[in-house]
Amino acid sequence: MTRFSYFALPLAALALSVSACADDAPEMTAATAEEGARAVSVTDIVLRPMAGSYAASGLLVPREEATVGSELAGYRVADVLFEEGAYVKQGQALARLDPGLLRAKIAQAEANVTQARAQGTQARSEAARVDGLDGTGVLSDEQIQSRRSSAASAEAGVAVAQAQLNDLRAQEGRMVIRAPVSGRILERAVRPGDVSSPGTPMFRIARDGLIELDAEVPEDALARISEGQEAVVALPSGTELAGNVRLVSPRVDPQTKLGRVRVKLPAIDELRAGGYASASFTNSTTPIAAVPEKTVQFEASGPLLTVIGEDNRARRVEVRTGARADGYVAIEDGPPVGTRVALGGGAFLLDGDLVDPQPVEPHEPSSRQATARAQPQDGK
Repeated sequence: MTRFSYFALPLAALALSVSACADDAPEMTAATAEEGARAVSVTDIVLRPMAGSYAASGLLVPREEATVGSELAGYRVADVLFEEGAYVKQGQALARLDPGLLRAKIAQAEANVTQARAQGTQARSEAARVDGLDGTGVLSDEQIQSRRSSAASAEAGVAVAQAQLNDLRAQEGRMVIRAPVSGRILERAVRPGDVSSPGTPMFRIARDGLIELDAEVPEDALARISEGQEAVVALPSGTELAGNVRLVSPRVDPQTKLGRVRVKLPAIDELRAGGYASASFTNSTTPIAAVPEKTVQFEASGPLLTVIGEDNRARRVEVRTGARADGYVAIEDGPPVGTRVALGGGAFLLDGDLVDPQPVEPHEPSSRQATARAQPQDGK
């Protein structure tokens, strides 16, 4: 073997070794990068029916309240016919005033009418005697005109006396206090022997006996409540009633930032005006983009999601959240459905961080909740 051959074989082997190392360099670099990635649990933004609920409380109030009192002043209350809690019909007598004083006034007014008519008859007769005597000189023009004026004044006197009599007879019809509407008497503030006064209420009536909840709702939840929406109202006794939103106030209190919602309830005896009750409003179950609550981070700028891109790089995205249910929170404004987001450890990631995604199965609600959610889908 020559000296050249002796050195050529080791050099060839060295060249092959260097070439092999160069070919494996990309793989080693990728492996090194993969080893530096943080393992992070990820899940997808999914469509879920979010039956979010909003709690509120308030007072039970009549849907429409009628205040009943007397239109007359100075008459003694003779009889009170109903107590609080009684159900009365429209036009039914509630109380009676003593008519003795008014009847005396009516008798006097009738006498005044009779007297005025007699005076009117005499005045017309005297006026009739001077007909045709104008300019004859039998009576002066002044005397003739005086008789005719007296006749006209007497006629007016009859009309005034009759009007006064009619007014007293109208008052006689108001001596009985009647219910202006059908409903349940909430309060009776009159007793026999009281003196009537137009400014003093005698009865308060809940029209048709309907009591509803006047609930105070936070401003942010008020926008998610609409007329006709279902609500569950809980009474202090533990009774729960199904109701519907009848009215959503267009105004929010500038001090408390609370709006008012009226909830229509069935007419039952257990509902008492002035009582306390709480309500739970359930919104629509229309599917909406949602993520597990653990994926949402809260900072000074608002809620955030850590999105994992196709290149396994982290990116923090601001979102607007909505209803919460079964461990999920609705995403009203944010990445589309199907986007991967960090489930655990997202708070420690920065924009551009490389992660090793570890998919996690979505959280499922309890069996009872799952059955309830499956029913609408089966019906499609």
